[in-house]
Amino acid sequence: QVQLVESGGGLVQAGGSLRLSCAASGGTFSKYAGGWFRQAPGKEREFVGVVSGSGRNSYLTDSMKGRFTISRDDAKNTVYLQMNSLTPEDTAVYYCAAGGWGLTAAHYDYWGQGTQVTVSS
Repeated sequence: QVQLVESGGGLVQAGGSLRLSCAASGGTFSKYAGGWFRQAPGKEREFVGVVSGSGRNSYLTDSMKGRFTISRDDAKNTVYLQMNSLTPEDTAVYYCAAGGWGLTAAHYDYWGQGTQVTVSS
């Protein structure tokens, strides 16, 4: 079992930035692709992006390209989501996940508990 813990969420003003971290324990995170999802109240969980186990490949949904960046630091067993130019529409609980490369939740085996991101206008 791999345990994932997200951190770095909080309250920011529109146009601001946050850097979310997802730290893994109980296994080597680099063995897995690292995915990010988000879920706003009353909405389905939405795929944000993914970085490969090697860190050499990444993918972001179209609405987040140019604003968000996914990366990883294997020495720290951590995957990151850098979020810039935040808008109130980005307000959600953000979840990290470990598993195979994929754009849907079904591809991921392990999940963090989530971290709240709130963007004020």
